[in-house]
Amino acid sequence: MNDEQLQTLEQVKDFIEGSQAIEFRGLNAREKYIWTEEVLKRFRYQKLKKDGKGLIKCYLLKVTGYSRAQLTRLIGLYQESGHVQMVKYQRHRFPQRYSAIEVALLAKTDELHGWLSGPATKKILERESAVYGNQEYAHIAGISVAQIYNLRHSQRYGGKRYIHTKPVVSKIGERVKPESQGQPGYIRIDTVHQGDREGHKGVYHINTVDEVTQWEVIISLERITENHLAANLEDILKQFPFQIKSFHSDNGSEFVNKIVAGILNKLLIRFTKSRPRHPDDNGLVESKNGAVIRKNLGYIHIPQSGADLLNRYHRRYLNPYINFHRPCFFR
Repeated sequence: MNDEQLQTLEQVKDFIEGSQAIEFRGLNAREKYIWTEEVLKRFRYQKLKKDGKGLIKCYLLKVTGYSRAQLTRLIGLYQESGHVQMVKYQRHRFPQRYSAIEVALLAKTDELHGWLSGPATKKILERESAVYGNQEYAHIAGISVAQIYNLRHSQRYGGKRYIHTKPVVSKIGERVKPESQGQPGYIRIDTVHQGDREGHKGVYHINTVDEVTQWEVIISLERITENHLAANLEDILKQFPFQIKSFHSDNGSEFVNKIVAGILNKLLIRFTKSRPRHPDDNGLVESKNGAVIRKNLGYIHIPQSGADLLNRYHRRYLNPYINFHRPCFFR
């Protein structure tokens, strides 16, 4: 509010009498406090007589909208310090009995022992201090069972709790980059799904490609299970006109299983699989999925019952076409 034109008590009195029907509202408490302090300083409130102080007080009540008690408190604050400032709110906080380091010890202990009950965890903390002499546990060893549960639900505990993902370790296949060294017989294999319709699964295609010669064999299966694949795996390998030396796949369970590994081991074929964070390890056959299978069979749903009919089509038309007639410039 710009009221610098009001410089005398007579002007303030005229303003109050002329604005009886007007209601003033400040934007916020901070602006009201600043304006109140400025008015008190301008009229030298502490040196005014009783009538002058009452007039200034009425003026402040009119403009700020504060209650008489609130305004009296602000004026008293001004008379003590010479300023009218908002008191910063300070939330009351209870002292923390256990430090962040001790909460981290509790979280570490819980993780190592599998988050036991409160009494069992308390006993472990006591033994760390009393039996094994770990001084860092000396204070937290006296924690109550109830406080253990309280800390487990606190934000400080949540920030110190580390649950490491345990990798799935499979001893089937070698995680290596596929290397053909310029020789045929190093094939890549992948799966293509022909879509679902109304809750019914479509047929699956198995695509295999030799890395050097680009010889490609496609078959279709009703289901993509290890048993279905194992029943057709030897048939796939026999359709290659050279000896298969290496078999490379991604980490899908339809390939990485004991049945497939047993067949490959019997045929003395090395079994390799893609490495983590190396999506291009099996990129050759994945590019063929789009360039060959999708271009010839599309994306439309084909029911599983059509697998046998598709296999006859693959043997008679598709596989001979892509291996003898379709140009391939992949190097």
